[in-house]
Amino acid sequence: MVRIQLITIAINLLFLFYISYLIVKGKLREEYAIVWLVCTALLTLFSFWRDGLEVMARLFGVYEAPNLVFTVMIFIILIYLLHLSIVNSKLQKNMTRLTQEIALLKEELSKEKLPVEDEEGSAKNG
Repeated sequence: MVRIQLITIAINLLFLFYISYLIVKGKLREEYAIVWLVCTALLTLFSFWRDGLEVMARLFGVYEAPNLVFTVMIFIILIYLLHLSIVNSKLQKNMTRLTQEIALLKEELSKEKLPVEDEEGSAKNG
């Protein structure tokens, strides 16, 4: 095995352990980890199979194999950014709805003259 293969395999394994660590600690949700795991698995596959990139380039009709890598990675990044934008929009919409519901509940409580907790946690009469 060539030195660069050993280095990339070691880096991929370290990255897999780091992703697993983040999942176990609850810092990365499983649905987002799938993308990272799939990309790492592909990189590991091409680390073991050196001619695989040339085979894939010929299959897709790309003249140089590195151009295929850059094209595919740019495409994956764009799709992932679109996915994150959709998730962010959904979260923002949910947060707006929750804020409105809290405001309505506070208004309802103040009409009934029940003690309402302010932002600092102390109760006061409406």
